[in-house]
Amino acid sequence: MAEGILHERRVLVVEDEFMLAEELSQELAESGAIVIGPAQTLERAIELLASSEVLDAAVLDVNLQGTPVYPAADRLLERHVPFVFTTGYDIAALPARFVSTGCCAKPVDMPRLIAALRAAIDAAGKA
Repeated sequence: MAEGILHERRVLVVEDEFMLAEELSQELAESGAIVIGPAQTLERAIELLASSEVLDAAVLDVNLQGTPVYPAADRLLERHVPFVFTTGYDIAALPARFVSTGCCAKPVDMPRLIAALRAAIDAAGKA
């Protein structure tokens, strides 16, 4: 059996929609990732970031129950952890500091998301 495109990568999942969070977690695990979370709130995402010494990447829903995920994204930037946003909103609405961040529109195309996550990991030199 193949090891998977995300073999042993520790990936934080931040998503407030339960079913999508479960699907993301399952798809990432099937791609070989070690899933951290999922976190359904910004507060939980920050807790997981603080308690996870090693993270290779993250998938972040832009809007968590009406709260922007940007504080968690900023912490990932500070730690040089690559991430990909998921959103049902216009990608152009992202703050300028995230212009080079990968983004997948909802409904999420899982193979595309996993490829974008792998590309972000590779671009960050975490290959």
